[in-house]
Amino acid sequence: MWKFTVRRILIMIPQVVLLSILVFIMAKMMPGDALSGLMDPNLDPATLEELREKLGLNDPWYTQYIHWIGDLFHGDMGESFRYKMPVSELIGQRMVNTFWLSLVTLILIYLISVPLGIISGRYNDSLLDQAITGYTYIGFATPLFIFALVLLWIFGFQFGWFPTGGSVTPGSTPGTLDYISSKLYHLLLPAISMALIGTVGTVQYLRNEIIDTKQKDFILTARAKGASESRVYNRHVLRNSLLPIAAFFGYEITGLISGTVFVESIYTYPGMGQLFLESITTRDYSVATALTLLFGIAAILGTLISDIILSLVDPRIRIK
Repeated sequence: MWKFTVRRILIMIPQVVLLSILVFIMAKMMPGDALSGLMDPNLDPATLEELREKLGLNDPWYTQYIHWIGDLFHGDMGESFRYKMPVSELIGQRMVNTFWLSLVTLILIYLISVPLGIISGRYNDSLLDQAITGYTYIGFATPLFIFALVLLWIFGFQFGWFPTGGSVTPGSTPGTLDYISSKLYHLLLPAISMALIGTVGTVQYLRNEIIDTKQKDFILTARAKGASESRVYNRHVLRNSLLPIAAFFGYEITGLISGTVFVESIYTYPGMGQLFLESITTRDYSVATALTLLFGIAAILGTLISDIILSLVDPRIRIK
């Protein structure tokens, strides 16, 4: 097992290097540069060009890339011209909110999808199964940003059950019970929005796994030996059907990356996703570059986690 893990990590290293090169090249293709927005627009062009030369912004792209990577290893991601603060500090503040939003969303996804998938698979072709399958079809067809907007309009503006923006009630004292409950209250509706759409793939996959497992020979043998139906499902069908779901954990993390970008912007939730869109629209070069790289690394790590979990569930896929 450890050989597979080490080999998979070694494969990940060139992926991260290639990702960083692509991110840097795409960032260089954006209008402006890391100096844009930091200087007075009325500054003399000759003085501005002198500053660019001094900062190395006129150097070849590969020279700038080497300097950029060196700064990243020292924790220097540049400075945000909009917020006038280091990018690493800005991302650190927003990362906490995105982490808790993603964690609550993952919990809700599995709390919803596993029971629905089990019911749909066990009682396939029933009215209940058709209702659950219909929900998954609607979920597949509904864009996340439209679904989030509808929930915000209904439960935020019409019923007033949830706040329509922010991550905490203004004036709350950090560390108190009221502060913690306010944080949870503000992230609940965005998490529900992502979870209800994010469950559909897991529900369908689990349903199909259960239906397929029910028809296998060892299940027919268990029934022929006189095992009760509940024992057949709990000891044989579910145990074999639920294991592959664990391998989806890493891919769920990857899916949350794109989800938070839209949901945080819709709910004005101050996380990394909202910051990412803001940095693009305001051309905050340093923030956009750093977040794109972090999102890409998170996606690669999510795939790595899924591969490792899948190798534990099914040893046949391990690389010898």
